[in-house]
Amino acid sequence: MKNTLLAISLLAFSAAALADQEVYGIDNSHSFANWTIRHVASKTSGTFSDIKGKVLIDRSNLANSSVEARINMLSVNSSHAKRDEHIQKEEYLDVGHFAQMEFVSTKVEATGANEGILTGNLTMHGVTKEMSFPFKVLGADFDPWGGYRMGLEAHTSLKASDFGFTWPLKPKAPVGDEIEITLLIEGLKNTMDFKPW
Repeated sequence: MKNTLLAISLLAFSAAALADQEVYGIDNSHSFANWTIRHVASKTSGTFSDIKGKVLIDRSNLANSSVEARINMLSVNSSHAKRDEHIQKEEYLDVGHFAQMEFVSTKVEATGANEGILTGNLTMHGVTKEMSFPFKVLGADFDPWGGYRMGLEAHTSLKASDFGFTWPLKPKAPVGDEIEITLLIEGLKNTMDFKPW
């Protein structure tokens, strides 16, 4: 009897936790993975503009949230078409063999009402690494078209060589190893049966 009651309690707790989660699909046309990297004696920057996935947010308990995102490496844009073609080649991103980057969160730690530390597994160039980085919930509101949107911002940096890229290891390499990343994610939820933040 005790085991049955325990099982029922656990199921009820899980159901309540899931009920608090709001599911947002990443709006591909309003989300960006912006990057900056050293080039010779300066820096160059660009973005990946094709991002898909979902964000589960628990407003009352950010630790009960999660993120899954996939970035199309073919969407790299440095505002220079010939450079983008070069970046996509095997010498750099090797998109012919590894056309997708994926992040799946494993843990969220709240550090404030609307911010925290996101930890998860990033897979790129066939290599998976655990990463942790700060994020902030920018807000949420109804849009002019009847949808409901939520915004996230996150910052991190990584070393290309940690993911098997060899360009930074060459003598006097013109392109650096460390990549600074800013994620600007806008999620869209279609239902309107709840109040804005």
